[in-house]
Amino acid sequence: MKHDRLTIVALAVIACALVTVVHEGVGHGGACVLSGCKPELMTSMQFQGDHRGLSTAAVKFIAAGGTIANLIFAAVAIMLLARRADATWFFLWLIASMNLMLSTGYLLYSGVANIGDWSVIIRGWSPGWFWRLTLALIGGVTYWLTVKWAMRTLGSRLGEDRVREANSLSLVSFITGGVLSILAGPFDPGGLSVVLISGAAASLGGSSGLAWGPQLLHDPAFAPRRGEALEVRRSWRAIAAAVAVAAMFILLLGPGWKLSR
Repeated sequence: MKHDRLTIVALAVIACALVTVVHEGVGHGGACVLSGCKPELMTSMQFQGDHRGLSTAAVKFIAAGGTIANLIFAAVAIMLLARRADATWFFLWLIASMNLMLSTGYLLYSGVANIGDWSVIIRGWSPGWFWRLTLALIGGVTYWLTVKWAMRTLGSRLGEDRVREANSLSLVSFITGGVLSILAGPFDPGGLSVVLISGAAASLGGSSGLAWGPQLLHDPAFAPRRGEALEVRRSWRAIAAAVAVAAMFILLLGPGWKLSR
């Protein structure tokens, strides 16, 4: 099945931007408000709030907010995956996959590197090496299961040349998300360190399963075909929406939205 490449890129732009807003704005931002924290800044890479006066538990809750929001949105997207086989199905699959990969990948990342959201959550827990190892193991296992779910779900809707077809959908989406993040990154007021820790880790590392996952489809016993074949046709509405979303993501959310007055 031949899919429209421009529409795939457009849907990936919208999905990547949405996943970021869910993590930073809905997740960290929402937890900040619920905890009595004063929101200060949200960019394409980070969320900042005034933590002064907050309890340790509240600070940890804010750090966990991004992952919690990603998991909730992934669950909603999965529930909305219907018996359709069009661009809407692919968009929902992409939203679910990216939210799950970011959530599980963050556990692995924080466990290995001891930086990021989950390093804040386990800070002060003893022994430190045990909790880092636990994070890394849980993250590694759940990330692998997430990629298998994503490729099994996608593969069940593909034709005979499914590895090539999966790459045209999944790998292109991975590259699109990376380019979008890289274009917005230099505007972030946090500098290069934030870009490397948050942007590169999330967009390139967190969603890397979209790049290597299609290789699982070389196994003919993995993800047998079920239902109608997926077809992503040209959608000018999606393309126009993606142009607007990309412009706002890079030019507005890149340098940051100041939330404090």
